[in-house]
Amino acid sequence: MANTDTSSGASLRTSIHRTALVLGATGGIGGEVARQLRDDGWQVRALRRGPATAAAPDDGMTWLQGDAMNRADVRQAAEGCDAIVHAVNPPGYRRWAELVLPMIDNSIAAATAVGATLVLPGTVYNYGPDAFPLVDEDAPQRPLTRKGAIRVELERRLRLACDAGARVIVVRAGDFFGPRAGNNWFSQGVVKPGQPVTAIGLPGDPGVGHQWSYLPDVARTMVELLDRRDALPPFAAFHMAGHWDSDGMQMAAAIRRVVERHGGRPKVRAFPWWLARLASPFVPTLRELLEMRYLWRRPLRMRNDRLVALLGQEPHTPLDEAVEATLAGVGCLPATAHPGAFSARGPSGRSPAAESA
Repeated sequence: MANTDTSSGASLRTSIHRTALVLGATGGIGGEVARQLRDDGWQVRALRRGPATAAAPDDGMTWLQGDAMNRADVRQAAEGCDAIVHAVNPPGYRRWAELVLPMIDNSIAAATAVGATLVLPGTVYNYGPDAFPLVDEDAPQRPLTRKGAIRVELERRLRLACDAGARVIVVRAGDFFGPRAGNNWFSQGVVKPGQPVTAIGLPGDPGVGHQWSYLPDVARTMVELLDRRDALPPFAAFHMAGHWDSDGMQMAAAIRRVVERHGGRPKVRAFPWWLARLASPFVPTLRELLEMRYLWRRPLRMRNDRLVALLGQEPHTPLDEAVEATLAGVGCLPATAHPGAFSARGPSGRSPAAESA
């Protein structure tokens, strides 16, 4: 196991011992939150599946072998923790009905037992079209999809846990993008990872706005909220404004600007939804994406008034800077392009783990 790196040049150090357990630390949001907590002086434990003999990354975090589906594993890993970050999801949108709720139940049980604050990266799946286009934290949650209904039930269980003494922070944001974001629309539908950008896909209908969130900004928001956890109500939900693409073309324009600065000439074209529909009977992930297509056909924009009132401002990386770091991180730009720009707090100089949690 790797021990906490006390030589890190973190900007925030306190004499208070703070420990966080991160579930999903090898994923996009979980990994980013784990690294930023570490850099802020937290001792970070990361739970991962795989053989107990697997070498732990030398990244200043303590890696524990275990499974988020195993309540005993989560409870043991959480002993002595001040926070549990529940950032684990079924891979490829699959088996949500089987896995999502048992995993959150395990995290709730562990957080309640040790008195830790439970942090959840929320989704917009909770909301149906009746809440559109401008959505705040108190909007009705009447989703029309299976995944949306599961997320509503998940948050209902969190609220019940708060009635019994638990403390929860939920942060909802738009579609993730970032250098280490993992599975997301940016790197799976807009560009092709590991290749120079010759074409930019547009999943949305013409003129329809869409909300994007830069992953390091989302993680920074969660870390700052955790720093204020004692001042929050038992169940505290916050929305992020992120990057609002007002006509569905602003993200593509930013990608084109960045690629052109590196000598490319990408074309912009519509995402082939027709092909996804043809292949969906054979590819479960495509079936799940088609179910969520309504989010590309109608604008959903989240209000961040509550977040700004608490933090003073929302962590926000300029769009072109965020896009350049993302393209470099997913292998679409030369390796020397925008080196190290992987975090809202700057480069950490450490490599992420490579396996799924």
